[in-house]
Amino acid sequence: MRVNRVSARSSRVTHYATAVVLAALAAAGLVGVNVQPASAAPPGIPSRATAQSQLNALTVATQGSTSGYSRDLFPHWIMISGSCNTREQVLKRDGTSVVVDSACAATSGRWYSPYDGATWTAASDVDIDHVVPLAEAWRSGASSWTTSRRQSFANDLTRPQLIAVTDNVNQSKGDQDPSTWQPPLSSYRCTYSKMWITVKYSWGLTLQSSEKSALQSMLNTCSS
Repeated sequence: MRVNRVSARSSRVTHYATAVVLAALAAAGLVGVNVQPASAAPPGIPSRATAQSQLNALTVATQGSTSGYSRDLFPHWIMISGSCNTREQVLKRDGTSVVVDSACAATSGRWYSPYDGATWTAASDVDIDHVVPLAEAWRSGASSWTTSRRQSFANDLTRPQLIAVTDNVNQSKGDQDPSTWQPPLSSYRCTYSKMWITVKYSWGLTLQSSEKSALQSMLNTCSS
């Protein structure tokens, strides 16, 4: 479990001072403030019925090898808008009251991690998870893709492939599929399964039989 690194009083003083400085900088046009309400969820999460149809349509195959795999073969994070790269776009999308500087780096905000139910006020405590990990995609068919297609996959903001979560939870997940790793917060497993299924379906990736069984069990917990 994470513990606070400063006392509540020190934290309040720091946050107040930061807010005053950022307000002054914003007034001077030196920082940008994301005033749009955060969705706090990736786009394109399907209904249970749609996810079930997609799961039924996925090809079950023996998992491929990680031979030749490198994260560099999935270029990220790329520039998306102005000075904002993919990570920064997701931090703004998934956060609340996010303030960014002129380089689009988040200087303050709040991020709720649905994987474990934790809330963070420092962007450094948050990772952007690839719901279907890059190495898992490689083993499931992406090894034959062009670098351009792998780049599109690694920076996919259209589907529920990227999400802001607690950094050490993301690190504990690594490149595991749902047969060996599921979000610690069990109430989110329904949503996680729908996200995983639709990403694999949309990108034409395969899945193992154990992975399909785990996804089906998770999907069975969904009410809609």
